[in-house]
Amino acid sequence: MAAPHTAKEIIYMDNSSTTRPAPEVVKAVTSAMEEGWGNPSSLHKLGSKSQAIVRAARQAVARAISADESEVYFTSGGTEANNLAIFGTLRTLPDRKRIITSTVEHPSVMAAYEYLKETGYDVRFIRVDSLGRVDPEEVLREVTPDTALVSIMLVQNEIGTLQPCREIGRGLMSMGGKRPRFHIDAVQGFARLSIDVREWGVDLLSVSAHKIHGPKGVGALYVRKGVSLTPLAFGGGQEKGVRSGTENVPGIAGFGAACALWETDREETMRRLTDLRAKLVDGILGAVPDAVLHGPRREGVAPYIVHFSFPGLRGETILHALEERGVYVSTGSACSSHKDKPSPVVLALGRKEEEALGAIRFSMSRYTTEDDVRITIAALLESLQSLKAWRR
Repeated sequence: MAAPHTAKEIIYMDNSSTTRPAPEVVKAVTSAMEEGWGNPSSLHKLGSKSQAIVRAARQAVARAISADESEVYFTSGGTEANNLAIFGTLRTLPDRKRIITSTVEHPSVMAAYEYLKETGYDVRFIRVDSLGRVDPEEVLREVTPDTALVSIMLVQNEIGTLQPCREIGRGLMSMGGKRPRFHIDAVQGFARLSIDVREWGVDLLSVSAHKIHGPKGVGALYVRKGVSLTPLAFGGGQEKGVRSGTENVPGIAGFGAACALWETDREETMRRLTDLRAKLVDGILGAVPDAVLHGPRREGVAPYIVHFSFPGLRGETILHALEERGVYVSTGSACSSHKDKPSPVVLALGRKEEEALGAIRFSMSRYTTEDDVRITIAALLESLQSLKAWRR
């Protein structure tokens, strides 16, 4: 047997869990901590300096989704943004008891809806097809006058499938009157894919910094002008009362820097990642013919997420075998990676439990190279050969 492949450095292929902070982000965070440490609510010069940092970042987030800066509210991350969108809407519309979502949402949405179902809400979980995509027409057919919220993610965080959010949003817009509010969890697509909240008819949209080389612990919620939310936290009235609590100025500064970074070369970087994803998918299928790809192969998928199952092996076992060779991947959503259960997303595709337990996610970033992809494929093949030999 050939000697195990060892990478010269870490090959990080777990960017959907979190990304390495960009140098520009580290610089912005450090500067804010050293020079912009005043409270942005204070009236003196130090407060004004912090307030300017927050405003610049708010503008950067707004530009990434074609929104107005006044519609962006900073949170502690994507999970809080999702919960604020969901519970803030339902508390504002207490007489409406139907909610519509998909069967492949992020845990921060699914757990909220499971809780709401237990408390008496009529939660409609729309099934997806074998590629993980919801039918927009089926979503719209479930809408009734009693529907408060439709919540559909933009990019499925495990398999990368793009959901038809534009079609759903425009369909809801055509209903006029007392249409339900439309929420998108855009954490896995923000600042990489084109998003136009106005053209799409979006009311609420959640984003996060650490998926785009920003710091952890900061995110934002877009709230369309005219949409009211009941806050989840009460206090000093920061973020116009929608999200009280002193703003995380260093984190917000880093968030703005991360958005600005993507503004410079997003289209070029996405084209490069599309090519790398094709090489990774083709390379794995060529080296491991019995590998099972989850989600679309080419079209209708985020160009930085690849999700495979390998029959007869557990995903966690493969993960550690790859780690020994310097390649870092994940078994699915980082929010539920420590739970020894089959991926509910893979099961929702109609796959077998064995496939759901053997799932591995490879996810790339702006820093991923062609060498990284080549080394990953080689390390995977060696890992699988070693594990199968050990089992025999």
